[in-house]
This record gives sequence, C-alpha cells and structure tokens, in this order.
Amino acid sequence: MHLYFKIMQKDILRSKAVTLTTLIFVAAAGMLLSLACILAIHLTGALDTLMKTAKTPHFMQMHSGGIDTARLNAFAERNGNVDEFQVLEFLNIDGSKIVLGDRTLMNSVQDNGFSVQSERFDYLLDLDGNMIRPAKGELYVPIHFMRDNAVKVGDKAVISGKALTVAGFLRDSQMNSTLSASKRFLVSKQDYAELKRRGSLEYLIEFRLKDASKLGAFETAYASAGLEANGPTVTYPLFKMLNALSDGMMIGVILLISLLVVAIALLCIRFTLLAKMEDDYREIGVLKAIGLRLSDIKKMVLAKYAATAAAGGLLGFVLSLMFKGMLLENIRLFMGESGNSSYALLWGGIGVMLVSLAIVAYVDRVLNRFRDISAAEAIRFGVSQEKTTAGRRFHLSENRLLGTNLFLGIKEVLSRKKLYATMLAVLVISAFILIVPQNLHHTISSNSFIKYMGIGSYDLRIDIQQTDRISEKTGEITDMMDGDQDIAKYAVLTTKTFRAKLENGLEENMKVELGDHSVFPIAYSAGRAPAADDEIALSVIYADDLGKKVGDPLTLLLHEEEKTLKVVGVYSDVTNGGKTAKAVFADDSAAPMRSIVCAELANPALAGEKVSAYANRFGFAKVSDIAEFVRQTFGSTISAVKKASNAAIAVSLLIAALVTLLFTKLLVAKDRYSIAVMKAFGFTDSDITAQYVSRSIFVLLIGIVLGTLLANTLGQMLAGAVISSFGASTFHFSVHSLSAYFLSPLMMMCTVLAATLIGTANAGRIKISENVKE
Repeated sequence: MHLYFKIMQKDILRSKAVTLTTLIFVAAAGMLLSLACILAIHLTGALDTLMKTAKTPHFMQMHSGGIDTARLNAFAERNGNVDEFQVLEFLNIDGSKIVLGDRTLMNSVQDNGFSVQSERFDYLLDLDGNMIRPAKGELYVPIHFMRDNAVKVGDKAVISGKALTVAGFLRDSQMNSTLSASKRFLVSKQDYAELKRRGSLEYLIEFRLKDASKLGAFETAYASAGLEANGPTVTYPLFKMLNALSDGMMIGVILLISLLVVAIALLCIRFTLLAKMEDDYREIGVLKAIGLRLSDIKKMVLAKYAATAAAGGLLGFVLSLMFKGMLLENIRLFMGESGNSSYALLWGGIGVMLVSLAIVAYVDRVLNRFRDISAAEAIRFGVSQEKTTAGRRFHLSENRLLGTNLFLGIKEVLSRKKLYATMLAVLVISAFILIVPQNLHHTISSNSFIKYMGIGSYDLRIDIQQTDRISEKTGEITDMMDGDQDIAKYAVLTTKTFRAKLENGLEENMKVELGDHSVFPIAYSAGRAPAADDEIALSVIYADDLGKKVGDPLTLLLHEEEKTLKVVGVYSDVTNGGKTAKAVFADDSAAPMRSIVCAELANPALAGEKVSAYANRFGFAKVSDIAEFVRQTFGSTISAVKKASNAAIAVSLLIAALVTLLFTKLLVAKDRYSIAVMKAFGFTDSDITAQYVSRSIFVLLIGIVLGTLLANTLGQMLAGAVISSFGASTFHFSVHSLSAYFLSPLMMMCTVLAATLIGTANAGRIKISENVKE
C-alpha cells in the first residue's frame, strides 16, 4: 500500500496539469448533481411544510355573485369525504385605489383582494411560518412585493382612501405564485368591515377532504350538485404545481446540465488517460517486459484516479454547500425553511458519491487498453503506432481550394475519425448545454409565449369582471375603439358558464369563451379554432379529463335544451387551472362571467400611452399591455430560468476550454514523431500551430451544427415535457437568432481557439533529433 501511495504521489507531482483538470471536471460534475439533489429536497420539503402548516384546501371554487351558504353546508354534511368546509370572502379592490408606500398598483395584472384570517384552514402565514393575527390599522402584504422591493415594513398604505401601516409580509399557500391570477392582502376584521363597501365581493368556497385521493370524485359530485361555480376551480395538486414551478424548472435545468457534465467528465477522463499513456508509453512497455502483471499496472493508475475522484467529489460537495444558499433564496422567501435539511445534505452527498464511483468504474474500463500495448513496440518507438488508412484518399498534390495547413488539418481529422469523435461528442454536448437553457429562457420571456397560455398575440388587454352590466360596459369600450385610429383591430371574448353532459350521465360546469377566435389565434396541439356555431375547442387538460379528442361530440345545455357540438381543436392553456373551452355560437341564456377586449395597435410603441388612456376612461376595467402581463405572470419563472441559463453558459465554455486544452496536449504528445518529421521537411512552428487550430475549428464547427440541431430537437422535447406538465402543449422554442446562431458559436470559437493555442505551445519544443529515430 505504501508503494502505491509513493507511486501515486510521484505521478501527481509529475503531471500536475492533467491531475488538476481531472479534479476540476469531477468537482464540477459533483457540485451540479449535488446542487440539484439539495435544491430538489429543499423545494419538496419547504413546499410540504408550507401547505401542511397553512392547511391548504384540497378543493377551492372561486365564485362571484349570489351565494347560498345553507345549500353549500347541506352538501358538505351529506358528502362523507368532506372533513372541513368554509366560505371565505375575498374583497376585490381596483389596483388604482391601492397605494403601497409611493407606488400604486394601477398597472397590476393581478386581482388584488383583501381578506381576514381564516379560522379553520387556509391560513395566511408570516415569514416565520406562524398564523398572522393583524391588529387594527395593520396591513400584511403578499411576499412577492417584498421580493420586488416595492414596499417595506413601516410604510404607509392607502386602500380606497383608508390609511393603513404595512406591518409585515405574508405567505399564501394558494396565491404565492405569480402564475396565480389573484393576490390576498390581510387586514383585521375591523378594517375589513370598513373596506367592504369599497370593493366587489368574491367568495372562496373551500373544502378539506378526509381522503385526498378521491378528489376527482368530489369534483364531479360538486359539479353535479349544481352549486356555485362562477369563477375558477383550483385543486390541491394545482396549488402544489404552481408553487413549485419556477424553482422546479431551474432545478430541472441544473439536473440536465449536471448529467451532461458527468458524461463529459467521463470523456475527459478518457482523454487524460490516453494522454498519460502516450507520455508513459515506453515506461509501460518496460514494466510489461520485466513481467509486471496487468492488474498491478492498473492498480497504480487506478489508485491515483480514485484519489482524484474522491478529492474532486469532496470539493464539489463543498462548493455545492457554498452556492446552495444563493439558489435557495427564492425557495426560502416564498415557502420558508425545509424540514428536510439533513436529508438534502445526505442526498447531495449520495449524488457526489455516485459521480466518484462512476468515474472510478470508467477508469478501470479504459485501463483495459493496457492489454493492447506491445512491450517491444513501446520500447522501440516510445509512442503508439496508429494505422491510418482512411486519409490515403486525400492528397496534398491534388488540393486546389484550401491552404496547405488548413488542408493538412482537415485531412488529419478525417484520417483519425475515431480519435476525434470523442472530442466532437464533448463539443456537441457543450453546444447543447450552451444553447438549450438560452432558448428556454428566451422562449418563456418572449411575448409569443402567451400562445401557450390560451391567449392570442396582441398588444392591449382589457378585462371586465367582478362588476355588474358586463355586456354594456364592454360595449362602451368597443365604441371607443371603433373611433380610435391607433387600434388596428380588436376582438371581444366573453366567458360564460354552461352545463356540460358527460358520458357517464353526470353534468359538469364548463366555462366557455365565446367570440371570434380567428382574430388573435392561439397555439393548437391538434385541430383548429372553432369557426361554426356547432364547433368547440377544448384546452389540453380539459380534453384529457373529459376523454375527448378532435372529432368527438360534446353536449352543452342552453336554455335547458341540449346543444351538440363537435370538438374541432385542442389547445394549450395555463389559465383557470388549465380547464377552458372556446366556441363562437351566440347565447343570451347565461350571464357573462367576464369579458376580455383584445386589441392590436397600429404602433406597438404606444402601448403604455393607451393603457393609461383606457384605464383612466374605464375605471371598472383592468387594462394592461401584454408584455407587462407576461412579465408579472411569469416573472419569477423567467428569473429562475435566467439564473440556470447564465450558469449553463459559464459551464459550457469552461468545458470547451478544458477539453480542447486536454485534447490538444494529448495530440501533441501522441504526434511527437510526425511533428518532428514535419519540422525536418521545413514546416515552421506557426505552420504546425495553424494545422492544430484548423483541426479544432473544423471539429468545433461540426459540433456546433450537431449541437444546435440536437438542442432544437431533443432539447425542445425535454423543455416541452416540463412546460406541458402545467397545461401547455405543442411547445416550440422561440430562438433568439443573434444569440443562438452567432454569439454562442462565436464565444465557443474564441474559447476553443485560445485553448488550442495554449495547448500547442509545447509543439515548438519538440526536437527532430530526439523523436525521429530508426
């Protein structure tokens, strides 16, 4: 054992650069995998703790309009699966009447409402996870206002003319996420009583079940009972998904990168082993010649890599502990501390251990190449003698298009395809790591992403809801638009609730958006938009729940009469719990839940001006430009993915640099004889460097092309799988051409070029007399 330690110590000191590079790759792979494990455990633990402490409802029905609480109580008592039931009030107040510090919420796309603390469940919690009991004059503000630095404790707030003091911030297990369309503010019962006449009332009808696994049956029972349902229906799994989405996407990107870095680390270990074999080729031949067994030679090398893998894994684990605090900020802010901290460290350590063991096992496999080394050949030549027949078809004398050095560089790559395939694989993966997170970030931050939200592409959005005379007020807005020359086109979409007959004979409330859906089309995963009175389109989640596909019939009750419609399209939607439908038929039987007026401007630059004009003119409506709507709705998700994207750029370029450097050093060591021959023929050091540069750039160009194709196919599929989990399908990357097809390749090219120049620096020191022998 002492002998192995001395040999390993001497070998590490003799090849410090190779050992350090290997250590860096193992540390990077271990750090990323450990981070992904730690973040995932913290996220699930913090989310479970928040939802258990807050006692999140299993089923919640928002409702505007009249309510029959006696009938709801009777239903709750009859249903054997109901554990607890309550109706909470949610007082909607227009954002223009809410002033926090020196900021008004006039441009907020959220429904901002005021509540008192619940007595049974669905508690609003402070930053320590305790139930809040506000005193008279105190206001508790949703946590995302703290993250945005919009207000701080002690600031004055004015709500519809009533002055309050911001006493703290609250966590809301239902409405924490920016994807939630509503936000709850908490006040005392006395203050709420004063505010009640200054806003419009909405009800949160909430149930906790004895057996949450029977949630689907309960939803059907609620709908069949014909109870209040004039608003979105949200369930426990959706609350959980909305809360986890932003950080979950970031963790998913980090996990993907970590697995790819592990694959690259294994390839790079192979590079370093081959380089070491080239350096020690004659010594290995001598050891075999004197009768040393293959297992003994392998143990010497394996001991070094086992130590390097252990040290790299430990370093990676320490680094993950250093960086986890920064990446856990958002989870801790919105959900609090996890009860699984010790498990998170355990799983992080297991992740690092798996990386280290995989590397040792792979090294053991690569070392089997020692069997192929001939003792006589190694002692005579000092380097392996490759058989390269593939390049015999390429003759310098026949070259008319390329410069000599460029031709020889490309010829070398084509002649030794098996060797360069490894470098190519690494560069393809590096390009994939570089491009996919960038494409995902650009897609979800672009205006076109709204088509996956069941919303068309337009500039101005005006919501009319939670008010009376919705149809008349919508008409007032369209009258103004008819005379507004800055409006290029507009459409009115009105949502109404109808009864849908299911195939099992039961009925269910269905929210159908009526209007001309061809003006601002959305993304359809199957079929098309409805165009005739007897056609309907369903969101992906709704179609799956109902078991409907394009061509199937669907029956609605209008005026108590059955109307059979044909499903002509299935589309992406993440609004209203992902359960929506679209049709074009006219109806006077049902009162509208809400209306949306969508408009495209002749000059999109006027969006801000038009928002102000229409908001001031129509105080009952919520007016927003669509870019701000997306920013406020997906802001935290975009921010999380941007963090992962920036990390991916750094990791990708570091990988490209280290791999190119290693590979170039390997080739210089392997090609000592051929370099000496070229020097004897009169090639200068700059000629030799130019040949190596042309090899690297040639392989890189192929790698970028393949990596980009892979990113836009497999990468898009992986991203689409994540996005589709919350109701969006037919996902396609919105590629930023300048970044993906110019800046990213340019960054990789500069990195690879610099690494190649550094790697070939030793080529000039190769002497003809020492390397050209009989």
